[in-house]
Amino acid sequence: MRLTTIFTALLLAISLVACGEKEEKPTPVQEVKLPVEPPAQAYGYVLDDYVVERDTVKSGDSFGKILFESHVGYGTIQQISDTIQEVFDTRKIQVGKPYVLLKSKDTTETAQVFIYEKNKEDYVVVDFQDGVVAEEKSHPVTIVEKEISGIISSNLSSTFDELDTNVLVAYRMADIYAWTIDFFKLQEGDRFKVIYEERFVNDTVPAGIGRIKASVFEHKGKSVYAYYFQNDSLPGGSDYYDENGDNLRRAFLKGPLKFNRVSSRYNLKRRIKYYGYKVRPHKGTDFAGAIGTPILATADGTVIKSERRGGNGNYVKIRHNGTYETQYLHMQKRIARVGDYVRQGEVIGTIGMTGNTGGPHVCYRFWKNGRQVDPFREDLPASEPLADYLKPIYDSVMQPLQRQLDAIPFATEYKEIDDSSTLQEQDL
Repeated sequence: MRLTTIFTALLLAISLVACGEKEEKPTPVQEVKLPVEPPAQAYGYVLDDYVVERDTVKSGDSFGKILFESHVGYGTIQQISDTIQEVFDTRKIQVGKPYVLLKSKDTTETAQVFIYEKNKEDYVVVDFQDGVVAEEKSHPVTIVEKEISGIISSNLSSTFDELDTNVLVAYRMADIYAWTIDFFKLQEGDRFKVIYEERFVNDTVPAGIGRIKASVFEHKGKSVYAYYFQNDSLPGGSDYYDENGDNLRRAFLKGPLKFNRVSSRYNLKRRIKYYGYKVRPHKGTDFAGAIGTPILATADGTVIKSERRGGNGNYVKIRHNGTYETQYLHMQKRIARVGDYVRQGEVIGTIGMTGNTGGPHVCYRFWKNGRQVDPFREDLPASEPLADYLKPIYDSVMQPLQRQLDAIPFATEYKEIDDSSTLQEQDL
């Protein structure tokens, strides 16, 4: 009896303790909200609203053919072409260019928007959903400033190959120094530093080279500086000047090609075996190049002849002023037409073999006061230096660039610092 009483008392005590404790509530579960991905957009459109087709223009394609195959009728295609012709000539779409079609999200998948990529930066949007609208647009472009230093081993382009840098930088340098340095006579050990801009579409896609802001090229031990200067008072709006404000440009290029290689010089006493060694004067300078190589105007001027005639073949003749004229013979294709005003360095034609010629080249003839002369023996005028009132403005642009250039070690100095690399490129 006593044990039963004790056991009953214990059970009662345990029950009282348990009842005295508060009932624990379950921990609430927090709802985790996942981030909502924004709808994909491009060219100013929400792509999820359309069936998107990406392709490139193929041989035999036309604007009409592309749209017709996407269920747009011929009448509508003609109306679109007529409406937008001032903004976009649909006849000039080029093979290999990318395009995008935005189509309706129904069973017909009819094209509603045509987007044509003119180049990596620029595109045309033709929207015919509600009326017809054509607009020229551009992708966002990021400009990155870069520095590079190199040393010539054989030639400029191969040096840039070794640097794994866009060879367009080399071509731009050749343009800048065309009047002061003969790039066919570079010497091993010549060296350079460049500050230039590189362009990227949407921060990632390389879109070519921008301007060269400053450079120094050491040739035969002499340093030639070049600084880009832009001002509304300058002819053309901008040019390159040295540290003293003197223009690097001369009134005439040394030759009509980007990279000039003389194959036959001006020679009034030339004898040719084919003609029995009779004297047959050569009053031009021949520059060799592959067929199709662009031929450049060596100075500003007006085209006074553009024709095909006899031994000259296709040729262009330019009057530069009351003193000088130049002529470019044996062209494959003439681009400049009579009456055109062309700028120095503008493409006026391409190298060919028309007329009397044994190989592809351009015969460059130089006229002074109506008489053909040897341009390499002429003391050709330089372009005008900066006006005095512009020099303080120029100095404010040039001096920081000069300090930046001077702070870039030459390639040989890199070797002293790090023997594993003689050439270096760095992003700023």
